[in-house]
Amino acid sequence: MLWTPAQAQTGPTIVPPAPRGGAAAPPLRRSTPVRPGLPVVAEIVVEGTQRIEPETVRSYMLIKEGDPLDPDRINQSLKGLFSTGLFADVTLRREGDVIFVRVVENPIINRIAFEGDKKLEQEVLRNEVQLRPRIVYTRTRVQNDVKRILDLYRRTGRFAATVEPKVVQLPQNRVDLIFEIDEGPLTGIRRISFIGNREFSDRALREVIQTAETRWYRFLTSDDTYDPDRLTFDRELLRRHYLRSGYADFRVVSAVAELTPDRKDFFITFTIEEGARYVFDALTVESKIKDVKPEAIQQVIEIEKDDWYDSEAVDDTVVALSNAVGDLGFAFVSVLPNVRRDRDKRKIDIKFVVQEGPRVFIERIDIGGNVRTLDKVIRREFQVVEGDAFNSTKLRRSRTRIQNLGYFSRVDVNNIPGSEADKTVIKVDVSEQSTGELSVGAGFSSQNGPLVDLRIRERNLLGKGQDLRASITIAASRQNIDVGFTEPYFLDKELSFGLDAFHTASSNVSEFESIVTGAGVRLGYRLAENWSHRVRYTLRRDEITDVDNDASVFIQNEEGTDFVSVVGQDLTYDRRNSKIEPTDGFVVRLSNDVAGLGGDISYLKSRLSGAVYYGVAQDWVVSTRGEAGYIFGLGDDDVRISDRFFLGGDKLRGFDNGGVGPRDTKTDDALGGKFVYSGTVEMTFPLGLPKQFGVNGAVFTDAGSLTDLDFDDPIIADTASIRWSAGIGIAWRSPFGPVRLDFAVPILKEDFDETENIRFNFGTRF
Repeated sequence: MLWTPAQAQTGPTIVPPAPRGGAAAPPLRRSTPVRPGLPVVAEIVVEGTQRIEPETVRSYMLIKEGDPLDPDRINQSLKGLFSTGLFADVTLRREGDVIFVRVVENPIINRIAFEGDKKLEQEVLRNEVQLRPRIVYTRTRVQNDVKRILDLYRRTGRFAATVEPKVVQLPQNRVDLIFEIDEGPLTGIRRISFIGNREFSDRALREVIQTAETRWYRFLTSDDTYDPDRLTFDRELLRRHYLRSGYADFRVVSAVAELTPDRKDFFITFTIEEGARYVFDALTVESKIKDVKPEAIQQVIEIEKDDWYDSEAVDDTVVALSNAVGDLGFAFVSVLPNVRRDRDKRKIDIKFVVQEGPRVFIERIDIGGNVRTLDKVIRREFQVVEGDAFNSTKLRRSRTRIQNLGYFSRVDVNNIPGSEADKTVIKVDVSEQSTGELSVGAGFSSQNGPLVDLRIRERNLLGKGQDLRASITIAASRQNIDVGFTEPYFLDKELSFGLDAFHTASSNVSEFESIVTGAGVRLGYRLAENWSHRVRYTLRRDEITDVDNDASVFIQNEEGTDFVSVVGQDLTYDRRNSKIEPTDGFVVRLSNDVAGLGGDISYLKSRLSGAVYYGVAQDWVVSTRGEAGYIFGLGDDDVRISDRFFLGGDKLRGFDNGGVGPRDTKTDDALGGKFVYSGTVEMTFPLGLPKQFGVNGAVFTDAGSLTDLDFDDPIIADTASIRWSAGIGIAWRSPFGPVRLDFAVPILKEDFDETENIRFNFGTRF
């Protein structure tokens, strides 16, 4: 009689957990009634084993030698052998009182390989699969690993990926397992639709979310591939957008992604409910702290009655009130906005309740995720230390300071309960990013012509936060070598110390070549949260050479070499929301340089500059920038041409470099001036193109003047009259670097000024 898996009856089998290696432990024998009169098993013969001992096979069987020949026990034994996962096939047959067990062992995996993988590293795939060399091969395990690999590719946006497992037979019942992978193209976004939007068009809402429809020009971004996590973030972006715009009842009903039949793209549909649009009504402050009067902090509220409701403005007001109360000496403060919504009138009243928060102290600051960066580099950016009163405002500022280091792609700062009720633990989790830079640049500018540059920089040297840089620039009219080192926390204090060395050779706007070689030392420190100060000393060698024979006599007289010893300082007050692309705030800087403490030249040079930025609408920014400077010689020294100011070009568009100011009317050479001022009013705005293009327009007007020399001569044209120009521009954040094109027309100018209508700048690093 032959027993096969199809004949095995179902019934409970007690099987203990499988040991390591995949084989199940022998089934536990059970006491079941045995029909009387059954013959007894005289022998169990095992056939077909290669690696597994016959006695091991017998141990997995419920029926044993000497047991009655019960069909139920034989069926249970058959099931037990299959459940071990060791055998591809098992058959049992009876010949008299002897049971013959024939097994076909599953092979052992010798090696696992991946073919066709290009977008994912093999190490990532190996960590994902559960099979390993020297583990028993089974089809079920292989199919499970195929599913894991497909899931991994789908998480990276490749839903068309296929995985086919191939088996290569080897001697001694071993196999090589090969996963042949066809990664397929990235699964794109064919269309993004919105249901329920009345106030904002589909196009406007597509600009709000991060996910984007697949287009040819998005080849440098992954936003046009499907990502479930990104879709969740898009829901939050939509919510923030509507809450900023006054729609306090807004909600996202659903966000559905449907795969196209060809599995190449997705249709994404957001179903939303906008609700009514609200305006602010009454805005009051209630103080539950005895010594804090509401009228003393009411003025920090910048929200105006009848403004459209804005959730971010409410959050900013909570922070402003917390800071104002904190400035009065109260460390434990809680500001709660109580919102009352009048749906009929579509108005929102907010009462900001100021009360004492729980008295909590910082027990410990734990830092994790920094593999290379030293703990102290992160810890020194905190505005609180262990034992201080917990202050959420200082904690937010600390996180911003850590993020501004530029060493980390992610910075999470959270607090968890401490060992006691009045203690908390600050947990910092960071993800490090590359801080080394090696770049080769190429570009063109109206001022310097074609250029190439090589830059090497490490912003987090040895994980200590030190900055080491070196650069070489070669252009048609300028060559520059610059090396610098900065220690941001000199002597373990918030004191930056730097060393610089440089060599520059440039053809000036007039007919001569200037060669400057020198070195400097600088020391900077923070005076307050937004105030910073830097002092510096520079010793350099200035040479004016290669003066053309037909150049101005005033330039020929200055040909030669001088040593210059300069002490300088920079005082900066910075309230911008970003140092790279500011949209709000202002910055003011005062700089002074004194030459004459040694060297051949003595002068005092001062510059005052500032800028104000104001966001008038989404991506519309108005900026006003201005600068004024004056230099005069000390003692009997005149101010040399290489130290004077020149005006034109980028600071006064519509005029050539050095096109404004005193000029030799015989040779038409610019001579520079001792007093300069310039100003710009500019508005940048989107041009209606998709954000991914990175194209913005600008309208601007520039004004300024340059005048004053140490000498007077009838052949010198010099007037203090104001020059004024206006124009339009276009800026493109191209994949190859920033591109700016300006067209400006002089409105007020002098006859001897040199003009330039088009100004073009382009540069990149690769």
